[in-house]
Amino acid sequence: MPQEPAQERPRDAGQAAARARMAQQQSWVDLQVRQAMERGEFANLPGAGKPIEGLGATHDPDWWVKRLVERERITVLPPALQLRKDDATLDAHLDTLASEREARAFVEDFNARVIRARYTPVDGPPLVTMPRDVEATLEEWRARQAARRRTRVVEAPPPRRRWWRRRG
Repeated sequence: MPQEPAQERPRDAGQAAARARMAQQQSWVDLQVRQAMERGEFANLPGAGKPIEGLGATHDPDWWVKRLVERERITVLPPALQLRKDDATLDAHLDTLASEREARAFVEDFNARVIRARYTPVDGPPLVTMPRDVEATLEEWRARQAARRRTRVVEAPPPRRRWWRRRG
């Protein structure tokens, strides 16, 4: 039985040391806060002296989602309206793509979303957006790319003058 007290002593000593560290940590944190207050780091914080927003309101479990949507200005449209918007900006987005493969994949993805929306129950306004003809859309894209290449004028920069050749 003499072994049991010997085993418990290090454990008790460890718990006592942990309690002492916690007490020191609490006093250290208090010291840091007090020093920061003396330096004025808590002065003029945004919202100081104002009531806390939504403090007396009823509890809403989705409060953080609503604040995120409001802060990030996220707009969620019904599928039919989102597809209309995507259809209106499709050509402009295609013009930002560099290769025909990327443009083809983008148009095919758009068509897949339109077809998927046609076979799902209507949620919101009716879907009037039609799938795009991939080949015709890519032909228009090629024509716009060629026109941009023709209008792009490459100007040669003026020749640099070396410092040792400058005069007067």
